[in-house]
Amino acid sequence: MQPDVSNTPSILVTGSNGQVGFELRRSLAPLGNVIAMDRAGCDLSRPDELRHLVRQYRPDVIVNPAAYTAVDKAETDIDGAFAINAIAAGVLAEEAKAQGCLLVHYSTDYVFDGNKDGAYVESDAVNPQSIYGKSKLAGEQAIADSGAQALVLRTCWVAGAHGSNFAKTILKLGRERDSLRVIADQFGAPTSAALIADVTAQIIAHRWLYGERRAFPAGIYHLAAAGETNWHAYATEVLSYAAMLGVELKTDPSHIEAIPASAYPLPAPRPANSRLDTTKLRDTFGIHLPDWRQGTHHLLQQIII
Repeated sequence: MQPDVSNTPSILVTGSNGQVGFELRRSLAPLGNVIAMDRAGCDLSRPDELRHLVRQYRPDVIVNPAAYTAVDKAETDIDGAFAINAIAAGVLAEEAKAQGCLLVHYSTDYVFDGNKDGAYVESDAVNPQSIYGKSKLAGEQAIADSGAQALVLRTCWVAGAHGSNFAKTILKLGRERDSLRVIADQFGAPTSAALIADVTAQIIAHRWLYGERRAFPAGIYHLAAAGETNWHAYATEVLSYAAMLGVELKTDPSHIEAIPASAYPLPAPRPANSRLDTTKLRDTFGIHLPDWRQGTHHLLQQIII
């Protein structure tokens, strides 16, 4: 692929085959020339190649959904997690600063320890408990240190029609097993990859490409679907809606066993509270975020029908 030389805005997207990256290819397409890069074309673990790529295409916007998301593997692959989630984020930010383009980067609820009673706001103290969370926080800090015009969107419990996620796993297991046991003491809002991509496109279009760039409200924002649930209730909703769509299940959705997180130990700790307050995003950009069930139902319709 050759660099775009027209006056059409160009948008460089990393991780284009991931859950969010796949949806970004759709949502950003009407805005300009989308340069979609998968891992083969854009390996975030190679900083020099990453710099060369940005300088080659000189995009108006860099959107970086690519990330090291193997949360448990990261506990032993520390260098790998930090290379992609922290060092690469800093490189993209430095290049964005040098070229005067916007960087959109995605972060996570894992930057918090999950001990707060209510939903987290952007100014709450960070305290990641896992290597994954620490590497994502380091990426946030590298972007801030660069001085680039950057939008950092923290999200949680992401699920898309393309790629692997909790909803797909539960649907598969519900078809195969007579019973399921699911954690009920961790809370958050399942957020569709499509919603994340659509919000991203709306902000880029109205506030960067066709807005006053000098007044762009850069910074950290929380982006998650409205409402809240726990993994057990989420699993029940997935199977109940799947049954309504005609899926034959072995697991009765009303009989999923609720268990504590302590009964399902994993190498990396998960936040008990992943709820994100999205008031700042709504007030700044005027964006309405739908209830998590809406995105979940749409996802299941895409997968099943």
